[in-house]
Order: sequence, then C-alpha cells, then structure tokens
Amino acid sequence: MSVRGRRMEQACRLHMVTWNVATAEPPADISSLLQLDSQTSTDLYIIGLQEVRATPIKYISDLIMDDSWSYLLMSTLAPKGYVKVTSVRMQGLLLLFFAQQAHLPFIRDIETTYTRTGFFGYWGNKGGVSVRFSLYGHMLCFLNCHLMAHMGYTLQRVDEFEYILDMQSFDLVNTPQILDHNVVFWFGDLNFRIADHGLHFLRSCINSGRFHLLWERDQLTMMKKKEPLLQEFEEGPLHFRPTYKFNPFSDTYDTSGKKRKPAWTDRILWRVKPKAATDEDEKLSSASSLDEHEESSIKVTQDVYTCNMEYGVSDHKPVMGIFTVEMNKKFETPLVNVAADGQWSADEDAVLSYTILETFPSSTSDWIGLYKIGFKSPQDFAAFAWVKDNEVPKIGEVVKIYMNKDKIPLLSGEYVLGYVGYNTQSIVGLSLPFQIMESKQAVLEGLLSEDLNGLNKAY
Repeated sequence: MSVRGRRMEQACRLHMVTWNVATAEPPADISSLLQLDSQTSTDLYIIGLQEVRATPIKYISDLIMDDSWSYLLMSTLAPKGYVKVTSVRMQGLLLLFFAQQAHLPFIRDIETTYTRTGFFGYWGNKGGVSVRFSLYGHMLCFLNCHLMAHMGYTLQRVDEFEYILDMQSFDLVNTPQILDHNVVFWFGDLNFRIADHGLHFLRSCINSGRFHLLWERDQLTMMKKKEPLLQEFEEGPLHFRPTYKFNPFSDTYDTSGKKRKPAWTDRILWRVKPKAATDEDEKLSSASSLDEHEESSIKVTQDVYTCNMEYGVSDHKPVMGIFTVEMNKKFETPLVNVAADGQWSADEDAVLSYTILETFPSSTSDWIGLYKIGFKSPQDFAAFAWVKDNEVPKIGEVVKIYMNKDKIPLLSGEYVLGYVGYNTQSIVGLSLPFQIMESKQAVLEGLLSEDLNGLNKAY
C-alpha cells in the first residue's frame, strides 16, 4: 500500500529524441543517438519520429509486426535493461516510450491517442500522437507533432497545435486533456522557419557559429512573444546548427534546385503545470493537505539540448534533449507482489505466488508472464499463466498458481515474473530475478540453441 508520511525524492533522467527520418530506413547503429556509453544512467527514453515510411503496403505490414525503427530501438535498448512500455503510430508519426525495468511497476495510467491535421483532418501525414502516464504518481504527457510545412504558414502551425490540444482527451477525470498533466513535453518536426534573412546571411551565421543572430527571426521564438499559450512552454537555447535541410549523407545544407533555407524545424519544449492551476486542483480535492501539496511538486531541468550531426539518412538531423525530472514519490511499492516459489526447471510444474497490495482495476483476465532478462516489451514473454480465474482475490491474500512444465524453457537462464493487468495493459508487479535450471531433457539432447521455446521472438 501507499506509504504515509514523507515520500522519497526521485530524480529521473529522461532522454528524448525527435527526428524526421524522411521515409529512410534506420542506420545500422544508433548508440550515439541514445548515448548508451554515458556514465550517467538513463531512466526513460522517449523517441518521436516523423515521416516513417508509410506506403499502404508498408503501413499494413507494420501493423502486423514492428516497423524497422521500432525493431532497431528495441533490439538496441533491451540488452541494456530497457523495456518498451508502449508506442503509438499514425501513418508516418511514431512515438515510443522505453523505461528501465525497475520502473515498470510505478508507471501507471498509460494511454495513447492521435489527431490528424493533414488534408482537413482526413489524412494522417500531419498531426500529433501522444502518450501519457503517471510516474510515481505524477502525470506526464508527451506530444510528438508534425506540423504544416513551408515559410508562410506560421499562424497555421500555431492553430494546428491548439487544435491538437483541444481534440486530444484521456479517460482519467483529473487529467482529461493534455494541459491538465503535471508536465507536458511538446516536440517533433514543428516546421517553424527562420524568416526574412537571405540564404547567404543564414549560411554565414551558421558557419561562424553565430546562431544568436538568427534567434530573433526564428518563427517559433517570434510567436512565443505574441501567444500566451506558447509562453507557458519553455525551451533551451538553440546552441546547435539548424537541423533542416541537408543533402543526403552530408553536413552540407541543401544544394538542390530548391535551395531550402536552413531552419530549426525540429524542437523540444516543455511545460510544468502552473502553480495556480495546481493549487486550484488541490482545493477541489477533499483529501488535500500541506504534505500532499509538497508531494505534488515536480521540477524539470534540461541538461542537454543539441543535435547529432553524424547521421545522414535523412535531410533532417536528429535533436536530443536530456532532462532531470525531480519529484517526490507518491508511492514506493508496486500494486502486486510476485514471486517464484522454489526451484524452477522444465522437469516439473512450477509454482508462483502473487499478492495484491493495493486496490486497482484488476481483472480475472490478468496474467503473469515469464520474462527472460533483457525482454523487449510486456508481450515478449517466454510463457504465461492466468491469475485466479473465478474471482479477484482480497488485498493481502497470497495466491499460488502453477505454470505447466511444458511451458518452461529447457535451458538455464535468468528470468523475472511480471503481473500484467488486463485493464491497465501494463506490468504492475515484477518479481526478483531468479534462475531457471537446465532441464534433464536439455542435458540428454545436448541442446544449445537460445531460440528454444521462442525466447528470441521479436516484438
């Protein structure tokens, strides 16, 4: 159950990427984009892509199996202990959310949605996709947008953003719309350009690193001075080269006949819910108190805002934002405790136990998955067992269930058990890691393949 009294402070490192990939296939290696060699561990990854190849045949095939970008990201991050919590796609817009395995039971209220703006809202080549969730009790929302292109449509881009905010809604009563969340990240190919300056002046400023001479004519910066809504969003300084438009596999700006002007089209902004709005929410709650007010506070600090120039598959360069999100945990225990009982091997049926620790929308359709360490997503299980199928157990009641030996991997390996809520569509409880012993059958048959029992399925 939730711990009363002073909560422990949590500082989460959030790594965000936005990249218009211009229908290209992914590069072979994205390690530097994700900074996997960093000395500081990342807690959450949010990856927003635009213009993922979405021909009708390709789009349908991606609905059946993961697209090449998702597959590469999962294959890169899973061995490092990151699990894809959820994703959402609308045509070429793709948003993926990864978290360190240890955080999974504390990520709740997950929901995704999308809004079309292209061709009067009938075509999904432009618009926004979002994922929202609560992290240790704090509501976060991430909105990946691809807005209207070309120099002369500044006002229309702002209108599209406001339309997306108005149209997207969520199921929770206290956060029905995007701006109701404690923190909102707005990012993507927002398509704002640099107005007025000629091409020669633009390139001269960029080549000499005098980016500050271009900031005042950046259309998004200009609109932030006029639009109160945009003023609520923060952005770090643009101390990096404009990320559009480059020749393929080059650091040279567009030399085609169109000679598109360089621009900071790819951006990451954030908004912490204004304190006045937070206070008003607390007045509406009969359970609010001074302690709860302190626990509701959240602080966002941007540590890095830059682009990565080494990737050339697209005419855009990817933009990275690394943030520290500080909050007081509103809870420190999972909703369900799960454990593997005794020694496990495929020689006999295994026993596992679970205990519901706190009320949540549980169901007799909930299930417990057996996951090999390094699993990619909640669907990447080696085996599973249904929970008690006749009634939802009482809080604190220890329930034991069996997993048939035929489902248990024959080879030894390190695994965890995860309780997956049917209504929450998320892992709400994880066991400690445990070892499955090599079975007698594996020894007798000299089995060596890691593909036994479908453990290397791609999700």
